[in-house]
Amino acid sequence: MPAADDRVLAVMMKAPRPGRVKTRLAAAHSPDRIVTLYRALVEDTIELSRRVRVRAVGICPDGDEEDIAEWLGREVEILPQNGVGLAAGLRSTFEQLCTDTCRRVIAFNADSPHLPAATIESAFAALPTADIVVGPCDDGGYYLVGATRPHDGLFDAAAMGRESAYRALIAEAARQSLRVALTAEHYDVDLPADLTRLAHDLAHDATRATRTADVLRSWGMIAPR
Repeated sequence: MPAADDRVLAVMMKAPRPGRVKTRLAAAHSPDRIVTLYRALVEDTIELSRRVRVRAVGICPDGDEEDIAEWLGREVEILPQNGVGLAAGLRSTFEQLCTDTCRRVIAFNADSPHLPAATIESAFAALPTADIVVGPCDDGGYYLVGATRPHDGLFDAAAMGRESAYRALIAEAARQSLRVALTAEHYDVDLPADLTRLAHDLAHDATRATRTADVLRSWGMIAPR
C-alpha cells in the first residue's frame, strides 16, 4: 500500500480575471464581484487540502501561472497544463503528477470547498484498489476524479460543462474496463441558484469555507454575525 504522503489534490484553477472565471454567475453578479468570490473559493479549497493533510497543486491554463503565483505566493505549487480546455487540463494533471513518488492524484474543482473533508479522504482511500474514483455532482457533472496513473481517452472535451459529463466519463471508463469507485454526490457552484444554496449551507456552518462565507455575508446573502 502507498505511504500517506503520496497524495496530491490537484486544484483546477484559472487566473482570477474579470470575465474569465465563473462566467455563468454573470446573470446575477458583476465580473468584479465574481472575481472576489472566485478568489475566496480557491483559497478555501486550499484550506480544505490542509485539513485533509495532502499536498495541493494548482493546475491552470498555460499563461495563467504567473498571475496565480503572484496571488497565492508560495502556498501552493502551480503547474501549467498541456493543451487547451478542461479535458486537456485533466489529462495533463495525471500525466504530470502520477509519478513513482506520487501515486494517488485527485483532480478537484475550485468551487467546492464546502465539501466535508471526509469526502476527499474517502476518494483517496478508494485508490489504488479502484482504477479511478469519481465524485458526481447533482447537475450531471463531477467535482473530482482521481487515479493512480493516466488513462488515455478518458476525458471527453465535448462533454465538459454539460449535463452529460459524468455519464460520458463513466461510459468511457466502462469501455476501458476500468474499476470505478464513487464518492457521495454533492453540488458545485456554477449558477446563481447554486450560490444561493451555498449561502444557505454556510449560514449554518461557515467554518466549511470561511472566506467564501465572509464574501457572501458582505453581499447580504448570509445574515450578519
